[in-house]
Amino acid sequence: MITGPKYKIAKRLGAPVFEKTQTQKYALHLERKGKRTFMKPKSEFGLQMNEKQKARYVYGLGEKQFANYVKAGMAKKSGSPAQNIYEALESRLDNIIYRIGLAPTRGAARQMVSHGHIAVNGRRVTTPAHHLKVGDKIAINGRSQAKPIFTNIDDRLKDITVPAWVKFDSAKKVAEVVGPPQLAKTENLFDLNTVVEFYSR
Repeated sequence: MITGPKYKIAKRLGAPVFEKTQTQKYALHLERKGKRTFMKPKSEFGLQMNEKQKARYVYGLGEKQFANYVKAGMAKKSGSPAQNIYEALESRLDNIIYRIGLAPTRGAARQMVSHGHIAVNGRRVTTPAHHLKVGDKIAINGRSQAKPIFTNIDDRLKDITVPAWVKFDSAKKVAEVVGPPQLAKTENLFDLNTVVEFYSR
């Protein structure tokens, strides 16, 4: 998905929604600019739109694809809409690959899956949006383990904090989904309840 200049988008939204903007380099960039975010007072609609854009960019999804996740989450009769949406987004295969540290960004994780480097329950999967359920196991596809993209992966894994709903064996590079993702507002760059309000208009 083409998103445009990431620094400008992050500044406009007022949040480091890209991995590229979650670095010391970006912090220094803001400092050079006097920490200005160029944000203007917004209407209620504008605030809702802003939260929607934050969530969409974090997961790297197009407008239609993201809207489909939201509408499906709102249509479910069980659970809160925000929790349903979060669970669907976090349960994507590319997101989990990023969460456990096999890929440095969600974009890289998407490419990794598309190229057939990841197996789910022993079977090669090439769909980044593949939905994972409790009990599913994720591993590097056998033929891909010697690929350059996995060189020095142990060094990268040292700095990764795996979410509580995923069990990850860093030695074997095997992960298992052990529970549903739980929405915790303090851990996110966006407010999904506000996103629901945007789509409820």
